[in-house]
Amino acid sequence: MAESPTRAAPFRVLTLNNISVRGLQRLPRERYEVASEIGSPDAILVRSASMHGQEIAESVLAVGRAGAGTNNIPIDELSARGIPVFNAPGANANAVKELVIAGMLLAARNICQAWRYTLALEGDDESLSREVELGKKRYVGYELPGRTLGVIGLGAIGVEVANAAHLLGMKVLGFDPAITVQRAWQLSSGVEQALSLDDLFARSDMITIHVPLLEATRHLVNAERLTLLTAGSVVLNFARAGIVDDQAMLEALDADQVSAYVCDFPNGALKDHPKIVTLPHLGASTAEAEENCAVMVANTLREFLEDGTIRNSVNFPQAVLPRTQPSVRVAIANRNVPNMVGQISSILAEANLNIADLLNKSRGEVAYTLLDVDGEVVPESVVTQLEQISGVLSVRLL
Repeated sequence: MAESPTRAAPFRVLTLNNISVRGLQRLPRERYEVASEIGSPDAILVRSASMHGQEIAESVLAVGRAGAGTNNIPIDELSARGIPVFNAPGANANAVKELVIAGMLLAARNICQAWRYTLALEGDDESLSREVELGKKRYVGYELPGRTLGVIGLGAIGVEVANAAHLLGMKVLGFDPAITVQRAWQLSSGVEQALSLDDLFARSDMITIHVPLLEATRHLVNAERLTLLTAGSVVLNFARAGIVDDQAMLEALDADQVSAYVCDFPNGALKDHPKIVTLPHLGASTAEAEENCAVMVANTLREFLEDGTIRNSVNFPQAVLPRTQPSVRVAIANRNVPNMVGQISSILAEANLNIADLLNKSRGEVAYTLLDVDGEVVPESVVTQLEQISGVLSVRLL
């Protein structure tokens, strides 16, 4: 990481949850002040705490989520203020993958039902042995090799799940119309592309979901799609609760269309059903995953605060520009409208400032510009002019 110009005061980071020490160690004490109570923070680090409805200080430049999902963060509000939100995609992928594989085995071998049966047994060892031999026939399961797993969403977690299932001898179908080139390279060549969601449901013995909860994915697993499954199929949901229509799932289970539903999101309707295994949101609950998430998001926050670099943002484009020395870096967030770069360049030219390097990226309604200006000083008057351009959301000198 290139060194940015000396800052008179340390960056102030507010934590809304306990953050792994390994992550916080990525923010050196001589340059960062980190606390759960801190005034005028430059950045906020959060895990599960809800930020909706909270007052977010005017001083905040960025928000980092030590995890993948960002439903607890008011993304639209922060985007309108020119504040990037960072997450940690893939940092918990192995933890979730292992739990998905465990869920597949729980369902295939009826492990939880068999355990409940055993816990209820009474009597001496001889009678227990007799009851075990009589009762085990109720819990005959099946093996995974040769079965077909449908993976919905081929991001960091979905790819790991698909590859692991393939190595277990399963046939694997994947569906993700927005798969990135990076993830495609990571995906095993043995994973087959499903033509559509309906195609995936119709050809799978098990379905596992790895997409974010958006309006487009709410009730993605619904009554119509569940009827496409072969009778006795299994559904696993370690993504988000709202992606599965609970009522449709209950009806499919009662009709034996689905033999088991394993999910990470218990509620009153699901937790006591004999064919449902609900876990208390354990997907990323490993010490390793928490550390990985904290380290990743701390690194991206530091890159942004010190160099204006953007990686792993859910609302801003990726922007990586090597530092040009000696120079002053200017980072500008703005609405994605025409002639923004032209107006910025004109103001710098009028101030007799030469642009040594420039990067402009956009994502949806937001655009972001990084430029290195020759010299060691950019006058405050220039910053004021840049801030006054219609559509500019924030201007920083680094």
